[in-house]
Amino acid sequence: MAAAAGPPLPSEPPTPTDTRPKNHPLFAQIRLANISDVPYLHKLIHQMAEFEQLTHLFATTESSLAATLFPTTHRPPPFHSFTVFILETSPNPFPPIQENPNFTPIQKTLILDNSVADPEKELFWSMGNDVVVSGFVLFFPNYSTFLSKPGFYVEDLFVRECYRRKGLGKMLLSAVAKQAAKMGFGRVEWVVLDWNVNAIRFYEGMGAKVLPEWRICRLSGEALEAYNTN
Repeated sequence: MAAAAGPPLPSEPPTPTDTRPKNHPLFAQIRLANISDVPYLHKLIHQMAEFEQLTHLFATTESSLAATLFPTTHRPPPFHSFTVFILETSPNPFPPIQENPNFTPIQKTLILDNSVADPEKELFWSMGNDVVVSGFVLFFPNYSTFLSKPGFYVEDLFVRECYRRKGLGKMLLSAVAKQAAKMGFGRVEWVVLDWNVNAIRFYEGMGAKVLPEWRICRLSGEALEAYNTN
């Protein structure tokens, strides 16, 4: 005689499906700066001076930035004088790119392992849809007599701390290099502090040559004003 079957075992509850995204998109955009970006630029330049341990040289003001970067009269077109690219980021997509005769914004989507915690978000909020200013690059034309071609000199390249090591610095510098190549320029140059090993490796990884035999010579402050004599 077969043994009687026991009571039916309770079925295990179904494993809940985890619908949370495993990756976090960060939408990035590079555009031409305008005079409304001056307050952000002032904060970014001060943070850069802190990072480079050069706050004792920081003397810029919002008004001086506006007057020199965005003069109201006789302002040269972009890329023919001081030019600034602004880097903006957002957890949401940017609107479609609009054609611009001077520069079409560059957009890119980054997939991060973790979302960015931005403690200064409200200070750098540039528009709706959670868009914040996250960095900038300032450059201007120079000239190479050896190449008989103009080039770009990058004065400043800066990304706020919480947005570093995500490829955004490379995106900014690549935008300058792309513009130089588009205009038929011969080279893009900049300087790097000798103690900033991470930056040196980053630039070398982009194909740049670091020239240790060159030294910067500078006249400024009282030494420069001494030449303003009769």
